[in-house]
Amino acid sequence: MSVETAFVEDSEVPSIGHGNAPAEIPVLDLAPYLAGDPGAAETLAGELRHAQEDIGFYYIINHGVPQTLVDRGFAELKRFFELPFDEKIKLKFDKSMVGYVPSKWTVYETSKYNKNTKKDRNETILIGVERAPDDPALREGNRFKVPNKWPSGLPSFRETMIEYQRTMMELGSQLLPLYALALDKPADYFNPFFEGDPCCIGRNSYYPVVDLEENEFGIAPHSDAGFLTLLPLSEVPGLEVLTQAGEWLSAPYIPGAILVNTGEFLNRWTNGRFIATPHRVVSPATDRYSMAVFYNPDDRAVAEPLDTCVGPDNPPQYEPVSFHDYLAYFCDRNFFDAKEKQGAAAAE
Repeated sequence: MSVETAFVEDSEVPSIGHGNAPAEIPVLDLAPYLAGDPGAAETLAGELRHAQEDIGFYYIINHGVPQTLVDRGFAELKRFFELPFDEKIKLKFDKSMVGYVPSKWTVYETSKYNKNTKKDRNETILIGVERAPDDPALREGNRFKVPNKWPSGLPSFRETMIEYQRTMMELGSQLLPLYALALDKPADYFNPFFEGDPCCIGRNSYYPVVDLEENEFGIAPHSDAGFLTLLPLSEVPGLEVLTQAGEWLSAPYIPGAILVNTGEFLNRWTNGRFIATPHRVVSPATDRYSMAVFYNPDDRAVAEPLDTCVGPDNPPQYEPVSFHDYLAYFCDRNFFDAKEKQGAAAAE
């Protein structure tokens, strides 16, 4: 079986809410867990298990990420996207998946939830793990381990986004024991997969106010590719998630909260147990900015259905695959193949 065939044949991932489960996004308080209170990890892992098995999304509060840092990040994004197009396109992304992605460039062909045919109406700057010039990884020739592309004349943009990225990666590492416990594994089970060189990517986007055509979106219905996604919401709504009833539910703004959701790589790793819920962004009422961080393992990590997620009545649903290969498949189909097939221009 070819790599691509294995991906295409994946079974559909459930939308929000199994059966009669309520179509609500729960809020998990990290304060007792981060304080080291006895039993807090186990209690929180149980809440996380429910959120990831039945909903696919949850909010976290008291997570330790300073709101001032988030606010600075949003302000810096606004400054970046206000630059002239000629300046932004100098940072144009390539198959390394870092740099500037113009509006109307991507089509999410891998989506199992909607036949996406029109290019998304957002601008994005993709930021990978920041590396020192002498980082050995830069000499490996790895597609996803390359220097970031930074705008000239905006030094505070670079400094802020690096600080934000590192802070969110630390938060992701603090969540790993909860995921392990929720999956009936030792608390340190996932640590080795992330300690080498986590393949984390920041998707920092601008959604303008536009009149959308039929089947056109700020970002079309899809599920994320990776392990988990961390997203501090701005006060401007636009993100919607799909309920089990087939209705789109707006993700409400909760001051200071961070929205977390499962990606398809974790869905495969858990044999479908933790669901990768489809979501989309519609045109906002006012300009909207987004700072999603995809917290992923080392790209050599292989997702093979966990023994705690398979059984006689639930055999493995997915072929083992490395994160590198899955990410390459996802990016090539959604960012490149679609562009080549439809002849998308750099900007329209």
